[in-house]
Amino acid sequence: MKRREFIIGTAYGVGAAWLATNGNARALASLPRKFSAADTAVLGKTGIKTSRLAMGTGTVGSGHHSNQTALGLKGLSQLLLNGYDHGLRFFDAADSYGSHPHVAEALKHVQRDQVTVLTKTWARDPATARADLDRFRKELGTDYLDICLMHCLTEGDWTERYRGVMDVFSEAKETGIIRAHGCSCHSIEALRAAAKSPWVEVDLARINPIGSHMDADPATVVSVLREMRAAGKGVIGMKILGQGDMRTRQDEALKYALSLDVLDAFTIGAESTAEQEDLIRRIERTVTSGQWSVTSANPSIQS
Repeated sequence: MKRREFIIGTAYGVGAAWLATNGNARALASLPRKFSAADTAVLGKTGIKTSRLAMGTGTVGSGHHSNQTALGLKGLSQLLLNGYDHGLRFFDAADSYGSHPHVAEALKHVQRDQVTVLTKTWARDPATARADLDRFRKELGTDYLDICLMHCLTEGDWTERYRGVMDVFSEAKETGIIRAHGCSCHSIEALRAAAKSPWVEVDLARINPIGSHMDADPATVVSVLREMRAAGKGVIGMKILGQGDMRTRQDEALKYALSLDVLDAFTIGAESTAEQEDLIRRIERTVTSGQWSVTSANPSIQS
């Protein structure tokens, strides 16, 4: 398909106008190889190997609640185990989602060293950071955390302002409490600071082709993520579906994420086994698909 025909075939709405204006249609061209949600991904220089797709537990997550935790302890843990049965090995949790008990229940039924557990803390001082690391491990029922991130950073000077928290994480890594540390960013200033910080080993970054719920336009964010990758940081994408703005354009969003050369993995929060298995199938068929459909069998996915 010619590039112009592809743009015409997929360009619609505000997001499509952005794509045409900013020349990102090339990223949505046919992918060079087949992908799988269960592909083994290596997160930068951390040595952590996990699945390409992480199972998010924080869609509309705040106040120790999320769409996933609303499924209940049994419901969410079974959803995680269903993903595990399909080759997904990445549990994406956070204190603010309230998903630790649900992940802990799932961990009872798998080999601990076969899954990657990522969680996040809002701690902004050393004492809270230490307490959180102890509490998180108890809540998750595990002796160690694979990845712990400072959650939702917005300040451009966060690497100085929260140096005490960073030091606690560094000590925790030295003692085996965590395997890798890093951050999730919610401003372009914080993202740029993360890219320049040697301390950041893993970054959780908002990225999708229409710039929805992102730190800046896609081209700007991708340039910063490319800097991170060049420095050996593990980069995990989030907001792949624009927090629901691309819920009827899932194939386009997934193909965009898979086409980027800056993501090691990405996280999406399904709310049912049907949604989860639909995502897995969509990822597996990206390489052979032509023009994307604008409809979705599971329009509730919002990650």
